[in-house]
Amino acid sequence: MQYRTLGKTGFKVSEVSLGTWQLGGKWGDPFSEKDALDTLEAAYDAGVNFFDTADIYQDGASEKAIGKFLKGKEDKVHVSTKIGRKLDPHVAEGYTKENIDKFVDECLTNMGVDSLDNVLLHCPPTAVYYNPEVWFELDNLKKAGKIQNYGVSVEKVEEAIKALSYNISTVEIIFNMFRLRPADLFLKLAKEQNVGILARVPLASGLLSGKYTADTKFGKNDHRSYNRDGSAFDKGETFSGVDYMTGVKATDELKERLGSDNLAQTALRWILMFDAVSTVIPGASNPQQIDRNVSAADAPALTHDQMLIVNDVYNKYIKNPVEYLW
Repeated sequence: MQYRTLGKTGFKVSEVSLGTWQLGGKWGDPFSEKDALDTLEAAYDAGVNFFDTADIYQDGASEKAIGKFLKGKEDKVHVSTKIGRKLDPHVAEGYTKENIDKFVDECLTNMGVDSLDNVLLHCPPTAVYYNPEVWFELDNLKKAGKIQNYGVSVEKVEEAIKALSYNISTVEIIFNMFRLRPADLFLKLAKEQNVGILARVPLASGLLSGKYTADTKFGKNDHRSYNRDGSAFDKGETFSGVDYMTGVKATDELKERLGSDNLAQTALRWILMFDAVSTVIPGASNPQQIDRNVSAADAPALTHDQMLIVNDVYNKYIKNPVEYLW
């Protein structure tokens, strides 16, 4: 495992870390604390020292499992959690001082810690980026010692750029072979301001594993079944907003032209080719998936020609309409 500095946090974090949306069970499956703890330990044993979670993941069970896992490791690992999506409805007006304070206190309780390493607003409505009081309250929580750093998980590149107006330490953004636009400008701006980048949805909800076909079926409670049109939340969260059959065609071509029999590893390594990225956070629902993820840190760098192939496939299949929506 290799390590990079997470922007102005100063944390040295594993290039490949762990996102915990699926921790303890596949999307839509019942939560298993044992599977969650086994997965966290497997990641730690493989050199992973950064974990990304959210207060709504498994209705708080993800944070609680991470809290148990943390005991005795507090000085060896870093955890980032997200707040805001408990709001129902999830509207800008809900991002009040009282709610932000409440959410942070609940995260502290769930994980059994006195201070949170990093707190991200969880894909807030665009209007929140234009309400400085929200961000100033995060400054207050930082001064009070309840949080050490803060930032935001975004849907759109424009939101990420706007967030750089505030005293943020990190931005979590969808960046993968099907989402190239962040590299056009945002990564450069973030690097100039020493803001750490967490690359989320790195495998486009599994599409970029290269294992899915036209016949692949997903469970009815899996967002890859029910959110393809964005009826539950931003459709960019599901397959990175890519039409499923188009994504299958694109991944088949990537596998052939890149000569890769392990597209997941290649896709993760592609993200790490960008030095502005601090860490990539693929998910895992069981310990067996950890090895697949962390192998990317030691994989060979992509060649110039391979990078051009990724661009070509993106332009051919994905750019329109994905680039214009996010």
